[in-house]
Amino acid sequence: MQKTALILVGLSYTGKSVVGREIARRLGWPFVDTDDRAVALAGGKPIPEIFSEWGEARFRGLESQSLGLACGQGRAVIATGGGAVLDAGNRAMMAGAGVVVWLDAHPSAIYQRLLRDQEENPQPEVRPLLQGPDALERITVLKEQRLPYYSAVADWVVPTDALTVEEVAEEVLRAYGRLRGRLGSPSLGVPDLEEPAEAPHGPHTGGLPPASGGAAAVVATAGGSYPIFVGAGALNTLASRMSNLGLKGTTYLVSDDRVYAHHGGRVEELLRRGEFSVSSYVIPAGEASKSLETALALYDWLVSQRAERGHVIVALGGGVVGDLAGFVAATYLRGMPYVQAPTTLLAMVDASIGGKTGVNRREAKNLVGSFYQPRLVLADINLLKTLGQRELTEGWAEVLKHALIRDLPLLEAMEGNAEQLTALQPGITARVVAASAAIKAEVVSQDERETGLRALLNYGHTIGHGLEAATEYGGFLHGEAVAVGMMGAARISQGMGLLSEEEMERQRALLQRFGLPTRCPGVDLEAVRAAMALDKKVRDQQQRWVLLARLGEPVLRDDVPAALVEETLRELAEA
Repeated sequence: MQKTALILVGLSYTGKSVVGREIARRLGWPFVDTDDRAVALAGGKPIPEIFSEWGEARFRGLESQSLGLACGQGRAVIATGGGAVLDAGNRAMMAGAGVVVWLDAHPSAIYQRLLRDQEENPQPEVRPLLQGPDALERITVLKEQRLPYYSAVADWVVPTDALTVEEVAEEVLRAYGRLRGRLGSPSLGVPDLEEPAEAPHGPHTGGLPPASGGAAAVVATAGGSYPIFVGAGALNTLASRMSNLGLKGTTYLVSDDRVYAHHGGRVEELLRRGEFSVSSYVIPAGEASKSLETALALYDWLVSQRAERGHVIVALGGGVVGDLAGFVAATYLRGMPYVQAPTTLLAMVDASIGGKTGVNRREAKNLVGSFYQPRLVLADINLLKTLGQRELTEGWAEVLKHALIRDLPLLEAMEGNAEQLTALQPGITARVVAASAAIKAEVVSQDERETGLRALLNYGHTIGHGLEAATEYGGFLHGEAVAVGMMGAARISQGMGLLSEEEMERQRALLQRFGLPTRCPGVDLEAVRAAMALDKKVRDQQQRWVLLARLGEPVLRDDVPAALVEETLRELAEA
């Protein structure tokens, strides 16, 4: 069973049901209240009647049955009954199904919520174990009795006493995003498919999970938590997804002239149908627009539109549009909410996720920028059909990068389905894109600001960024440069006795199957060296390299011999 569920435990009146519904609404996942399902299994008999007529033991049996059905759903938000943790079998089911978050509260806070419920509701919900005189004492004793069980099963605890429902939901999502990858959950995401997956005798999925609805992944960081949706036709849900997150009113659509010509009018109409007002700002397509000059022009336009802090910027485009719009959102009025609607494969699996925003300077890429998380990422794979072949091909470099550093089942799925993927066969493409996006989300959730784990996502970027800067962002597309950079990193790994030659050649063969370059003949190596010296991964004049100890096992090294780097660069540049 895949550990994808988000399970809430805790005493009555700690907020499990209301918080669970809020999280499920944000993510588009199913919500299951095991008490409600137990009532359904009892033919609609209310819980107090089950207790009085059939006894608590019968109810606990229905509760276990209900929990088992919920845990079997996979990706879902589950609110459990307060006593579900008492049974060892229930605890094992929860631990095996997903991340378990304990919503805690002081007995006095629970008691006040109980009194408020009785005052405000003509027919308050009856909690059999909290009835009778001395309710506060009963709550206190119940908490003491169940404390060891909550502590045993919970992966995280959120004290709810002074928090709103929205604040508790944020804390739970943050915990889920950080813990899911550490608890044995698969790193592969599950896409929000609008079309059925291929039949069982279709592509070899290499360990990819089956498709299901809802968010493909969740990013949960100190800078904000947000869902990522991936699927064919997902753009049709843009307005409703934004509304579910509490975004409303005025929107500013930022796009480039190529993307806007294909999709701008449609997105404007979708937003207006969702009761958003929308104005659009279109920039010239290309890396040259990712500049301070373009950002200043966009600031001036927002001033002319009388933009307010509560208005929303929607980035419709590839990495250039997303980075630029995100940078402007981060800095205009000291921060506006923004949404990523990526239209390129590269942006769907990488640039739109993680909150890296910024602009280029002549000396190097992304020298000016900030970390600023979006509120939503919505990737519609149907939009990939309008990409040029070269632009589509470069995106596979980042997908392959994620597989090479983090996920061998994804790597095997790409090896087994290269032709279907390059032809954009919808089911397998959505699953692979969602899997890759989920890897990025998992890493970002654990390391928002690239202080450790996130640096591993820079595999291939040291040489890659050098190539881009050396050619003034005109000779190589980003993914093409990263592909060459990954071959350079693999060669260095092999030269340092880490990666086997067989594994290095396996990487080369797969890059070539997806139409990606593995060499850069004729490039100005002096310009590449100069750009690499300015790279953000340089610390105390030492270049940090992301290398591979073996496929799926990246390492950070700052002891790479200069002679090996020079030899590798010359090999890459040979005609």
